[in-house]
Amino acid sequence: MSATKVVTRFAPSPTGFMHVGGVRTALFAWLFARKHGGTFILRIEDTDKVREVAGSMEHIIKSLKWLGIEWNEGPDVGGPNGPYIQSQRLDSYLKYAKILIDKGYAYPDPYTKEEVEAFRQKATEEKRAFLFRDHRPENPGVWDGTKPLRFKVPEVKSYEWIDGVRGPLSAGPEALDDFILIKSDGYPTYNLAHIIDDLEMGVTHIFRSDEFISSTPKFLSLYDALGIEHPVFATLPPILGEGGNKKLGKRDGAKDILDYESEGYLPQAMMNFLALLGWNPGGEQELFTVAELTEKFEIERVQRSGAQWNEEKLDWMNKEYIKKLPLEQQIASVTKFMPEKITSMPGFSESFIAKLAPVITERLEKWSDLSTMAEAGEFDYYFSDPSYEATKLVWKTETKENTVTYLGKAIELISTVSEDSWNKDSVKAAVWEYAESVGRGNILWPMRYALSGKEKSPDPFMLSEILGKTTTIERLSKAIELLGK
Repeated sequence: MSATKVVTRFAPSPTGFMHVGGVRTALFAWLFARKHGGTFILRIEDTDKVREVAGSMEHIIKSLKWLGIEWNEGPDVGGPNGPYIQSQRLDSYLKYAKILIDKGYAYPDPYTKEEVEAFRQKATEEKRAFLFRDHRPENPGVWDGTKPLRFKVPEVKSYEWIDGVRGPLSAGPEALDDFILIKSDGYPTYNLAHIIDDLEMGVTHIFRSDEFISSTPKFLSLYDALGIEHPVFATLPPILGEGGNKKLGKRDGAKDILDYESEGYLPQAMMNFLALLGWNPGGEQELFTVAELTEKFEIERVQRSGAQWNEEKLDWMNKEYIKKLPLEQQIASVTKFMPEKITSMPGFSESFIAKLAPVITERLEKWSDLSTMAEAGEFDYYFSDPSYEATKLVWKTETKENTVTYLGKAIELISTVSEDSWNKDSVKAAVWEYAESVGRGNILWPMRYALSGKEKSPDPFMLSEILGKTTTIERLSKAIELLGK
């Protein structure tokens, strides 16, 4: 690492969809800048007006802020190198376009779209690659802004460069061509704009996706033409779909990053998960704080091969982070994501959620699972007595008569627990010795089933704590009554 201050950037196009791959690029650039005490810039590349979607810049900002990524310079915070929206920087691109014209490295494109297509078609028929430089006009004239301005490759040659992740890379002269610098609508292409912006903003490291490797020789040729040094390229591995066979796309289940917020994923879990997609910190640790990610992050530990998206791993991480939340945050999230059919029930309150929180955090992976659980009736028995068949109260080969005895003894034992000390531990302590003597399943199963009416539910001690002493004893008594019929 040189003494030059590290400056990284994230430069998305405002096209309406924040793919997780783009967010990971931002995360890596942000972590690297933080690691080295540098500057992280947010820049909006809005020069393709055809693809621009209204409200996208706000969406980008909201997405990054949800994840916890903040920037030192950007369209909403300003900075010494603004503006940070490309459509507001047109004068800069014109300045460098004129420099290239004066050097003889740019010329107006005199051809119509139809003529260019004819050149392309002929190349196809002759089974050769189409190169615009084979059709350079002899006397292009003076560029007046009404036609596209093309870059004239100074020297057709091979290029070699070092990528921070991929190592030595190279391309032959066939990778070079005369590309458009400024379109006829006055807006620059990506090929020109990002190079000028990075130059003027002092960017030292470019974190990017692998699709830009093939264009790098063109970029290098333009750097040479301008007589400037290029930043360090750090090409990240692609994010692959669940099968690992191709890049994760919308058809493969790729979602906008804020869809995960809507589904109840925590930003710290998503950040942790994205950080490990293509980066290996070493060791066995899997859950990291932001400080730990920052301390450990290095380009050298970014892998070259594709990183497979694993929703199961994300769900596991999210569950772990949910369990770590303070009770107040758990209560707020349950209230936010619980369906109205449950929140509107008599007895639903903050104190009720506080008792229910340990059960919830053990059973869900994301907050939207609350809706699924509610639809399955997993909360109904907290608010009303469950309905069930008496035969289901009996454990395996035990008899109804013995089950009545077990439940009667359970009521007798837990009745000795005072209201003030009523909790899962005290209830368990009251019945455990008896359960051991008669067989745990013989007493614990009918207790749990009588309290919930479900074959799968929290244990009877947790249920007792949540339901309270009075309701617990009432439900066990009703079970005895049902068995006696």
